[in-house]
Amino acid sequence: MNNNQFVIFRLEEEFYGIKIDYVETIERMMPITRVPKAPNYVKGVINLRGEIVPIIDLRERLNIEFKEYGSDTRIIVNKMKEMMIGYIVDSASEVKEIEPSMIDYATFDDASSDTFVKGIGKIDDTMIIILDVDKIVEK
Repeated sequence: MNNNQFVIFRLEEEFYGIKIDYVETIERMMPITRVPKAPNYVKGVINLRGEIVPIIDLRERLNIEFKEYGSDTRIIVNKMKEMMIGYIVDSASEVKEIEPSMIDYATFDDASSDTFVKGIGKIDDTMIIILDVDKIVEK
């Protein structure tokens, strides 16, 4: 598997990327069952082909203003350490290859440990914010 491939998605006007190694599937929006006492960014769970998957609204998790879900809204389902987790995004556009030399990690190496950003990738003139999926699910 090519390690430089990222699933590219949008929140507001920004492009974000998650390493494709983590991504299990990308689904259209579906009914979500609320879970009591979950943090507000955890929207609940979905039943994905028999597997219960917790769903996180990435807009809320990253403190981006809420927007109604639309026809482009997607759930990016990641597999992490034997657990599936879904992220609600405005839209998922494509899979792109970003060479390591085109990703600036330095900006975030010394950054506070509570940032969800791993680095900034560049494809042509587009900046892509590379997210650290492990940090998103940590408390």
